[in-house]
Amino acid sequence: MLPYAASQTGSMQIDFHHGVTYVCARLAGFEHLDASIVAHSAQYVDDSTQAGLIRFDNGAMFDRMSSAHKMLDYRNFRELANYKVWIPFHFLPGNGGLPVGQDPPGAFIEKLICRPNSPVAQAMVQECLEQRYRSYGLHRLGITMHVFADTWAHQGFAGVSHEINGARELVDGDGRPDQSLMNRLKGFFIGGALPLGHGTVLSNPDRPYLRWGYTNGRGEKISRDNPRDFLTAADEMCRAMQRYIEGDPDAPAPGLPEADKAKIAALFETTMGEATHRHRQWMAHIAQGDFSFGPAEVSYVANGLGSWKQKALGLIREGDRKDLRLASYSPAFLTSNWKFFHDALRAHHFYVIHDLLPQYGICVA
Repeated sequence: MLPYAASQTGSMQIDFHHGVTYVCARLAGFEHLDASIVAHSAQYVDDSTQAGLIRFDNGAMFDRMSSAHKMLDYRNFRELANYKVWIPFHFLPGNGGLPVGQDPPGAFIEKLICRPNSPVAQAMVQECLEQRYRSYGLHRLGITMHVFADTWAHQGFAGVSHEINGARELVDGDGRPDQSLMNRLKGFFIGGALPLGHGTVLSNPDRPYLRWGYTNGRGEKISRDNPRDFLTAADEMCRAMQRYIEGDPDAPAPGLPEADKAKIAALFETTMGEATHRHRQWMAHIAQGDFSFGPAEVSYVANGLGSWKQKALGLIREGDRKDLRLASYSPAFLTSNWKFFHDALRAHHFYVIHDLLPQYGICVA
């Protein structure tokens, strides 16, 4: 059984989190450099897999947290069951789509199930806008847009191990059994392990072009239209970013221009294949000037030479050690994109777990 990358298990994939986020940021009114930071941060949520202390040669230290898991197998629940990662960054609890002070009927799990554009998600976006003056404001906006978009992709699933995440009788867009997926799923779950997140449907929720369906762990038939959901997500992200630019969470925001919205919708339907291939196609469309903001060269380097981490820390190879000892400290580290991203991760995590979710009666840490 092949292991799957964290970006395939926990989130919409790189074509959306990087490519579409960049397009939405530009259409919202951001210039190229700021839009690049927002889009890079949105995708880096899936690629920031290491935590622990970094020690510099001058005695300085920096403690970072992770927002995703490294290469992992769907059967590896010890690594998967990490509330610090799944709930605040990939499966934001939806409280049944209800506002503060109201509880969905049923057990606690009902509060944890992810719901698209829930009041919880809207409050998260509002807090991000109110913190826009921070040095890491754009990086936090990218992280927030990642989590916000995932509320559409991950609707109906929860970031904990629970039967609600179970899925069977998978069907394609025409209601026919999806045999290829069923074959891939055979043998994934062994013993009494219950699925976490959307493990049982692999990356189906995260592929923009798919229409599909399944029967969930409660026997309810669920029908999903990813192109429609992802287009709604993109439009709402654009509105949120327009309000960010205005500095007003309540400002009227038009969302995506109609011609660009039609282009995005068409690309969702026609861009197929694996995530990296789809991402390259989005980068090509942006470079060709297929959107109203004109041509732009956009790239993303997750790690190694040219990555945010390498630019901040120098050329390093890092194993699985918790602590990392570096040769030299540079004052430029303090204003690096990599440090700002990790500052924003911590701010987002603290707000969601300790301020936001408790307002809805949700305690997860």
